Amino acid sequence: MLLKKPLATLLMLAFAASAVVCAPASAAAEGTVAAAAAKAPAFDLDRDVNLALKTFDVPGIAIAIVKDGKVVATKGFGVRQLGNPAPVTDKTLFEIASNSKAFTAAGLAQLVDEGKLGWDDPVTKHLPSFQMADAYVTHTMTVRDLLVHRSGLGLGAGDLLWWPTTTFSTDEIIDRLRHVKLATSFRNNYAYDNLLYIVAGKIIAQKSGKSWEEATRERILAPLGMNGTTTNVDQMLKAADYSAPHSKINGKAAVVKPMPVQNAVGAIGIQTNAEDIAKWMQVLLNEGQLENGKQLFSAKQAREMWTQQTPIKISEPKPALAATKPNFSAYGLGFQLRDYRGRKIAMHGGALQGFYSRIVMVPEEKLGVAIFTNAENGPAMTALQWRILDNYMGAAPTDWIKVYAEQEAEMHKEELARQGKLTAARAAASRPSLPLASYNGDYNDAWYGTVSIRQEGGKQRMSFSRTPDLSGTLEHFQHDTFIVRWHERNFNADAYVTFALNPDGSIDHMKMAPVSSETDFSYDFADLSFTPVKKP
Repeated sequence: MLLKKPLATLLMLAFAASAVVCAPASAAAEGTVAAAAAKAPAFDLDRDVNLALKTFDVPGIAIAIVKDGKVVATKGFGVRQLGNPAPVTDKTLFEIASNSKAFTAAGLAQLVDEGKLGWDDPVTKHLPSFQMADAYVTHTMTVRDLLVHRSGLGLGAGDLLWWPTTTFSTDEIIDRLRHVKLATSFRNNYAYDNLLYIVAGKIIAQKSGKSWEEATRERILAPLGMNGTTTNVDQMLKAADYSAPHSKINGKAAVVKPMPVQNAVGAIGIQTNAEDIAKWMQVLLNEGQLENGKQLFSAKQAREMWTQQTPIKISEPKPALAATKPNFSAYGLGFQLRDYRGRKIAMHGGALQGFYSRIVMVPEEKLGVAIFTNAENGPAMTALQWRILDNYMGAAPTDWIKVYAEQEAEMHKEELARQGKLTAARAAASRPSLPLASYNGDYNDAWYGTVSIRQEGGKQRMSFSRTPDLSGTLEHFQHDTFIVRWHERNFNADAYVTFALNPDGSIDHMKMAPVSSETDFSYDFADLSFTPVKKP
């Protein structure tokens, strides 16, 4: 995603910020961190959050902190919407996106406790029509496999079925999984996906006899007293206190419209606030036990959710981030697992249009931290995450806000330079092989369906048939490659559109790829392969 998503963002946001190599830090790296620590002021929640708002151009943030079974803080900072003075409070609702995955994992855990399914049951036992692109994977995949990102699907594969808002139903998305090609062998590789959590949500609906939304409200939210939390964006918009989403357009934060995604609720369906999320973290840190002594889910299932299921490769950090390096990184059931300063951490990130969230828990310290933002900025959350954890874990303060601001600026500068080189190297004098009108028509992809290119108002327009907002104008780049500039400029997902020709000059196929390396991976254009739809 863009400057607003510089850490390979969106639903991988927390992982990119935390999965770094555990090799010894170089002297230069230690010097950089030591210098930042030497200048770092003592932790002050209000000061730090307000500084992060200003530094990272974030309109509003909500924070929840729990420690030793008690709520330490539930606070709001900044404003719910630019241009409106209404403040963020501890009751302000935010879309938390992929932090919803833990609720789906918990819903399945309850069904396991009730004997209605087993983690290692084949998915087809509960959804007989379920089908992947490979027959072996279809029949071997278990309920557990749905949650742990090792299916063989590529990163974000098939996300364009629900992102940005599409007209596909949940059942249509699940049905089209059979056409999404696998990128690796089954259970061989970690690659974050969303589609299989949609399947998991469908299983909850099927086994409970209620929709995912109803089951989650009745079986999790109500017992916890999470009374402000909603499972539908339309419900959120009817609440008295909710935040507006913000994206950067031309480098400046701006209000954008919410992104309803009711076809993907098992992956991203929750909207909540600081007050309610504190209750959720408390029950997780208490192994599923409620204040009244009853179990929301058993301690056995709580431990299973925080047990390593799929190893995650650890990448080399920038020198200034050496102190954040883990010794292990893995995915559990709805949580990423890693360590920090000798303690195990269970965490997750979430991202949707205009919202980012982060939940981090340190079981040994009985510590939980939730950070919600109404902007698309990972470094703001990550800097605050480490500031808060350092304080409660007794570490010397580091000026993480300064460190991450510098990293964000450096990474964006590098991306602009990369794009500049590509533009400078293009064959600017080249022309398309065919008259522009010859590229017009309908093109079909096996799992997404149809996109069209039409001449409108003297320009060529590309439109995705099932995604109302995914419409843009084609500009010639070089040879038979164009760039589609989406009309919704906050997407930051402009893409190359390249046509391949047959020997007779007709179009054989069309491929797409993001222009920017900062484009969110859920714009999985590279997984699409379009062929012209023959006219009757």
